Amino acid sequence: MRRRESLRVNADLNLINLIDVIFAILVVFMITAPLMSQGVKVELPKTQAASLEEKKAIEVTITKEREILINETASDLQDFEKDFRAVFTGDPETAVIVNSDQSVPYGFVMEVVSAVQRQGGKRLGFLTDPTIQGR
Repeated sequence: MRRRESLRVNADLNLINLIDVIFAILVVFMITAPLMSQGVKVELPKTQAASLEEKKAIEVTITKEREILINETASDLQDFEKDFRAVFTGDPETAVIVNSDQSVPYGFVMEVVSAVQRQGGKRLGFLTDPTIQGR
């Protein structure tokens, strides 16, 4: 009879070991997850956006040759603030839409944007090429 008692299977589930393993895996993920996002090159997605319909808008265009046009009137970087002030009424509700060629350096575009902001332009928008949905 002792032999049958020794063959009896213990049907209890030991959860302590399972909990320890799960916590160890959780700690590993918590430590490594922030490290995974550093130094990753990201190509920004192309999206579709609703079109802006502004009644009062000033369009600032920057061409590939770095020519600046304010509502199709030519200007250069040195005279831009003076020319923009002549067109801008000072109304903070007036939208300023920046349309720049993609080959223009980011720093040059930011010089124009900061000049607009110095003159009181608060509502800035940037024109982009709409993408075709499904691509």
